[in-house]
Amino acid sequence: MPGRIQGHPEGYGFLIPDDTTAQDVFLSRHGIRPAMQGDRALVRVVSHGRGGRREGEVAKILERGQKRLVGVYRKGTRTNCLVPHDKRISYPMTIPRNAGGGARDKDLVAAEITRYPTSCSDLEGSVVAVLGAAGDPQVETDAVIFTHDLPADFPPAVQAEAARVPADVPAHAFSGRLDLRHLPIVTIDGENARDFDDAVAIEPIRSGGFRLTVAVADVAAYVHAGSALDLEAQSRGTSVYFPDRVIPMLPETLSNGICSLEPGVDRLAKVVSLDFSARGKPGRVSFVDAVIRSAARLTYTDVSRVLVDRDREIRTRHAALVEPLERMQDLCRRLLERRRARGSIDLDLPEAEIVLNTNGDPEDIVRAERTIANRIIEEFMLTANEAVARHITARRLPMLYRVHEPPAGDAVRELATFLEGFGLRLAVDGGKPSPRAYQQVIEAVTGKPEEQLVNRVLLRSMTQARYAAENLGHFGLATDCYTHFTSPIRRYPDLILHRILATTLGASMTNDARERLEAALPAIAEQASRRERIAMDAEREVVALKKAEFMQGKIGESFAGFVSDVTRFGFFVALDDHFVEGLVHVSTLTDDFYEHLERAHCLRGRRRRRTIRVGDRVSVRVRGVSIERRQVDLVLESP
Repeated sequence: MPGRIQGHPEGYGFLIPDDTTAQDVFLSRHGIRPAMQGDRALVRVVSHGRGGRREGEVAKILERGQKRLVGVYRKGTRTNCLVPHDKRISYPMTIPRNAGGGARDKDLVAAEITRYPTSCSDLEGSVVAVLGAAGDPQVETDAVIFTHDLPADFPPAVQAEAARVPADVPAHAFSGRLDLRHLPIVTIDGENARDFDDAVAIEPIRSGGFRLTVAVADVAAYVHAGSALDLEAQSRGTSVYFPDRVIPMLPETLSNGICSLEPGVDRLAKVVSLDFSARGKPGRVSFVDAVIRSAARLTYTDVSRVLVDRDREIRTRHAALVEPLERMQDLCRRLLERRRARGSIDLDLPEAEIVLNTNGDPEDIVRAERTIANRIIEEFMLTANEAVARHITARRLPMLYRVHEPPAGDAVRELATFLEGFGLRLAVDGGKPSPRAYQQVIEAVTGKPEEQLVNRVLLRSMTQARYAAENLGHFGLATDCYTHFTSPIRRYPDLILHRILATTLGASMTNDARERLEAALPAIAEQASRRERIAMDAEREVVALKKAEFMQGKIGESFAGFVSDVTRFGFFVALDDHFVEGLVHVSTLTDDFYEHLERAHCLRGRRRRRTIRVGDRVSVRVRGVSIERRQVDLVLESP
């Protein structure tokens, strides 16, 4: 069975099959060798373990997933080695004495792999870059970028092509486009947004309903298929956002310049117009190439102050926009009701917002607020994406879909068992749950101590959304037809959709062009999905790094919090004052010997029967912080 290897810090791993409907295969420490994290391999299933879990062994390496590693260089008496930063790679790398590249003991280095492990030989490499002292936050961020092979500068050919793109929209570009510059259209984004893909407007129509206009930057007008800009964007797949920097998919002259829907300037856009009745029932949908001029750059905070706080100062400042924003709020709520009624999953997993000081150091870690303003943009973009997907599909054109397949049977069974421990039931029909069944669980735990943990486990039980050239539906959104269209500045699939949509707005697609597109889309989908996963991993790692960096200054301090998860090796505590979790290791609980009761989600002392459960309020002290492991270590002060 072919698939990709996913390693575990304790040496074992799993095969994630290419067939997304197939169950993962467990690989023991012996069975995984000589494969490494990220490899594509052929695995032979050798047995079925407890609970029907399939166990296997690597039969053949199909493709190596790692060409270089980042880790801490350690000098030894006989030989030197690199201890990989990625703990899913359990093999240390031997570094010959003449291949150290001038690294000193405990330096963070990057090394090219010169020999992969076999059944009887070790991993070997050669240092190609000394990044700096291990544990230095700046060096650690550079290491994340290096580890994930994120691109730095744009190649000269791409820079030259970007330099030829005009800074302002030339007058001749207006030809054949609908002039919508009179429309009071606005962008609504976060305070720290760096590029503006989409803008929205709403206006009443004669029938008594609303017309929602979603305008999306027409990146395809400047980035042409097969150009150096296009090939580089396809290779990158997506922009990558860190708290202190961005690695863009397109050069800044486009992403922050002529493609960005800045207020008060003319911009080319692809526009989706959607009519709704007064009760939010969808009606006519139309698509057009247009020229727009954003009336304002609003932030989520601005809109929340207008709609929720009803702040007099900001309502006066944006007086002309107050009524349209209130209409948007009303339509958003109706769209959300309709989506929930069809069973769409609304999984609200809070994210960390890193507050940086003027030096770029973390000043605070807070929970990112999700306001009605966020909801408005989410619902409008979901609606536009689905409308585009249905429009192109109805015309039987080749398509790049955003798909989310239903969870696998074994994952559903494990989830159902987990939920029983909280007295929750996952409704299944023929062994398959519906999106509505997931949403019912989410609603049942809302506001309860176990909400965060249950939501995380729900997410882990589901397959990962991806791009595909065939329409497999979207389980999470409870829709049979969905795509990504609204973010072409930062996502390559959206740019592809703009080009496909163009063939329905006047430019026809020849049979040869159709055949070429059909042949190219599967590879484009695979590349975009892979680059998206890489970006997400890198972004999560840097956020964890910034959390650890912030908590370094809190060692010895005490905090109140609650138990957010319990494992066999201890329990995690979410702090009240900062959006940070830390680990209380079971070895620090010296008053008793604690056993992990998996079904009850608790630790229980053998002698005193003291129990530590998810949701328990606790007081903890920061015992230590590991920048390298991105971990905050806590010790329990009192229950």
